[in-house]
This record gives sequence, structure tokens and C-alpha cells, in this order.
Amino acid sequence: MAALLALATAVFLTSLTETLPAGVLPAMSEDLGVGEPAMGQSVTIYALGTALTAIPLSAVTAGLRRKRLLLATMAGFALANTVTAASPDYALTMAARFLAGVAAGLAWALLAGYARRMAPPQLQGQAIALVMTGIPVALSLGVPAGTFLGGTLGWRTAFALMTALTLALLAWIVALVPDFPGQPARERAPILRAAAVPGVAPVLLVTLVFVLAHTLLYTYIATFLDHLGMEDATDLVLLVFGAASMLSIWITGATIDRRLRALTLAATLLVAVAAALLAASSGHHPLVYVAAALWGLGWGGVPTLLQTAAADAGGKAADAAQAMLVTLWNAAMAGGGVVGGLLLDGLGAASFPWSVLGLLAPVLAMVLGARAHGFPANRPGSPG
Repeated sequence: MAALLALATAVFLTSLTETLPAGVLPAMSEDLGVGEPAMGQSVTIYALGTALTAIPLSAVTAGLRRKRLLLATMAGFALANTVTAASPDYALTMAARFLAGVAAGLAWALLAGYARRMAPPQLQGQAIALVMTGIPVALSLGVPAGTFLGGTLGWRTAFALMTALTLALLAWIVALVPDFPGQPARERAPILRAAAVPGVAPVLLVTLVFVLAHTLLYTYIATFLDHLGMEDATDLVLLVFGAASMLSIWITGATIDRRLRALTLAATLLVAVAAALLAASSGHHPLVYVAAALWGLGWGGVPTLLQTAAADAGGKAADAAQAMLVTLWNAAMAGGGVVGGLLLDGLGAASFPWSVLGLLAPVLAMVLGARAHGFPANRPGSPG
């Protein structure tokens, strides 16, 4: 449990560092002498660093011992946040953010497989679910706390605190996380060949489209709420979303080893219903809070579900499948901001929930169609 919680803390720190600039954007912009749109690209370049390097770095490091690799990624993460906290220059800050994304991408490709190796087959889904709790905790608690700290003590203090927490995590990993060998060279296939393993491609496609749907709405949620006349309610709506996400990941962890397919279908339908309620909520503000709760309830377990499905389908190529999943996940996150911006300019904020519904239709079809491989009724090694 202590080792899994260390991995969950790594997920928390990487998730929080990725989104932290959004909460302190005006202060960073003013301090570094650039406009807010330019400073906002500090989130994009982090995702870009992850998307561009997760696959090649995972291939290069496949033979390394897992603990040594995890320590190296977290040390790189600490270095990147230290440079960000001290940087007087926009270009140096962006380079540090890219480095943080590189370290995070390699860590994300590593963590799910690491968690699986700590647990027997019948508990592997629960192990991944525990590790993935770092995501909703970062979004629901970490980002508001970081934003408050940045507003009271300065944005540099917020990033310096990230370094301090990462250094503490390094000591935790050294003391309590077990080590595992890398993959022998004779067992390694070209990393992209994992996409040809039955079931991997559907999981990757679901990841790309589902994350795109979620991100384009999440990125512009404040803009959408402003469109509804709820510009002062963003924090409360996100709090409801975060609390429901925490409940979702608990439910997922308790049942994923028996109900991965059913949970994935339920997640898709819950987010779709939430989008439909948002589309119909003009003038009915209580519906927005109901929609936020359903959205969080559907989305909270999705990272665990997709990483577990990719690892199950990948089999011996599980680490390669995870690296591709991380790449597509971050590509979808970057794409969500772009697609959302185009929708906002072309069709207005009211188009966001309808776009989510349109994207979730093929997601539902792909999950339903992947019954034999990808999203089977019974997981390999599950109790039933």
C-alpha cells in the first residue's frame, strides 16, 4: 500500500504541474513580460513534450530496471520545476515546461505497469485505480490549493513547493517502492507493433476520442458558464465535478477487476447525459450542477479504465501499449484546446456540449464493438 501510494503521489504531482499555470497565468504573464495567450502555451508545451517523447523514450528505456527509471523521471521533474520557479525568461520557462512534460510522459508510461506488477492478477485493476487517484485529487484539491498559494505567496513559490514535494517523493520511492527488472531484449518487439495486438487499437482510439471530448469542454468550462450567465460559479461547478470524480474512482477501484466493460460503457453514457443536460440547461442553472456531478461520476474512473484495458489487451507488449496511450492522451489534450477554440470562434460556446455528444457516439460504438478484445466482458485473471 505504501508503495502504491508513492506512485499515486507521482501521478498527483505530474497532473498538478501540468495544469498549475492555468491558476496563476496572469501573474506568470506579468512577471515574464508576455501576454496571457503566450503564457497559456506553457500548458500546451508540457502536453507536447509528453506526446512527442513518450513512445521513443519508453522504447529506449525498456530494458532498464523500473525503480531506477522512476527515480530518474522524478528527478527530471524536480529539476524542471526548480528552473520554472527561478526562471527570469519566458524562453527558459517554456524549455523547463517541455522538460517537465518529457519526464511526466515517461513516468506515465511506466506507472500503470509498475502498479500491475505489485499486485496479483485479480487485484491489478484495483492497484491501478489507487495509483490513478492522483488525477482527481490534483484537479479537485491540488489546483485550487496551488492557485491560492500562488495568489498569496507568488507563483514561483507554488512551483518551488512542487520541487520540495518531489524531493520528498524521491526519498519515499527509495525507501518503500520495490524494484523490478526491465524487459529482456529478446522479448521486446517494435513499440508501434503493439497496436496490431488484438484489442489495443480500439482502446487507443477510444482514448483519443474520449479525452478529446472531455478536454474541449473542460478547457472552456469557464467560457461556457459565462455563456449561461454563471461566470461566478466556475469554482463551485468544478468542486462538484471533482467530488464526483473522487467517488467515481472509488467505485472503479472496487469493481474494475470484474466489470471493466460495464464501467467503460457506463462512463461513456454518464458523460453523454451530462453533455445533454448542459446543452439543455440554458436558464436552468440547477441542471448545470447535476450535469457536473454526472460528468465527474463518468470521467473520474476513465484514466484507470483505459490504462487497465490497454495493459490487458497488450499482454507482453503492455508497456508499449501504455506508451502509445500516453502519447494519444496528451495529443488529445492539446487538440482539445485547439478544437475548442475553433468551435468558440465559429459556433460559440453553446456548441461545446453538442460537440461532446457527437464525439461520444463513436466512443460508445467502439466500446460496444470491442467485446472480444479491448473491452471484454471478463478481464484476464478476473474472478468472474
